[in-house]
Amino acid sequence: MMNFDFDRLTDRRETNSLKWNVSCGELPMWVADMDFETAPAIKKAIEERASHGIFGYTDIPDKWYDAVGDWWKKRHNFKLEKSWLVFCSGVVPAISSIVRKLTSPAEKVLIQTPVYNIFFNCIVNNGRNIIENPLAYRGGQYEVDFDDLENKLADPQTRLMILCNPHNPVGKIWSREVLRRVGELCAKYGVTVVSDEIHCDITEPGYSYIPFASVSDLCADISITCIAPTKAFNIAGLQTSAVSVVNPQLRHRVWRAINTDEVGEPNAFAVDAAIAAFTGGGEWLDELCKYISEGKKIVKRFLEKELPYIHLVPSQATYLLWLDCGDITDDSTELAEFIRSETGLYLSAGEQYGDAGKNFLRMNIACPHERIYDGLARLKTAVKLYVDSH
Repeated sequence: MMNFDFDRLTDRRETNSLKWNVSCGELPMWVADMDFETAPAIKKAIEERASHGIFGYTDIPDKWYDAVGDWWKKRHNFKLEKSWLVFCSGVVPAISSIVRKLTSPAEKVLIQTPVYNIFFNCIVNNGRNIIENPLAYRGGQYEVDFDDLENKLADPQTRLMILCNPHNPVGKIWSREVLRRVGELCAKYGVTVVSDEIHCDITEPGYSYIPFASVSDLCADISITCIAPTKAFNIAGLQTSAVSVVNPQLRHRVWRAINTDEVGEPNAFAVDAAIAAFTGGGEWLDELCKYISEGKKIVKRFLEKELPYIHLVPSQATYLLWLDCGDITDDSTELAEFIRSETGLYLSAGEQYGDAGKNFLRMNIACPHERIYDGLARLKTAVKLYVDSH
């Protein structure tokens, strides 16, 4: 018996929602944005803050540092000390600022493709070059290609590695051993690790992610960790995140980057919402993860029965499903556009996440199960039409 109603079909049209800014009759299951109302504790905190009626410049209170640190200690067995933490208006602004501060123009930033498409923007838009360490895809599973990783890290032009932990879009929780090896290789070649851990709280029941900085003193010393309540609690629009850096010299450089770019000042709701999430949102989050897990099972059963030539890549984290369509196409952009034009189902083309994603689609199932069934029915219709026409 759930205490929270995740089946509620909240209408998001006419709310300036990026996700739902689509034509009538279309079903958006693309951008990483949930269709669930946020936790009651957060709604209450925002309502109380709004009732005050004055929304001036906002400082960061001790309660914020305590809330972030205690959450990671309780949920992830790793205490984030107050001195390590820096507020930022978002994980992407933080990464972009870090790329500018810690690298020089034309130097290389390593990413493990297929990976979150905005990483590409953070690198290229800042005049840096992308170097890819494609994940090895074998037997429907993804692993790190360590031989290729070391070869790419050994390039003197490679100065930074952006790690996605857990990994978006493949839903992988990296093991302690994998993270340790990544850290040792990066230390060997003098490469700083930026670990994007924004999806860390959306995990399958019984699974927990491992913070990169918790693996060893070495990993902690060479890394920057970007975290936020925004994905787990569906509050991305409130622009609230934290950057944790154990190494004091590295932390100073990150602090300077964030403040130079003027992305270190919270809006009037960002702090209160984050505190409420981390102090009063635990039960809601636990039920959310169970509900999302059930949604994954719905998709898995449907594909196995109705669309056996589309394979669901097993995942332990995130609400984003990575669908292997290699049996019917090597052009996911064409397939995604066909699906949308024929049925209104809006999925993300895998090529957005690098060439390694050209056979894949990404599906966001963070929505009431009724919408998942609707999306699957549309997917079946469109894929059958696509196969028949090719």
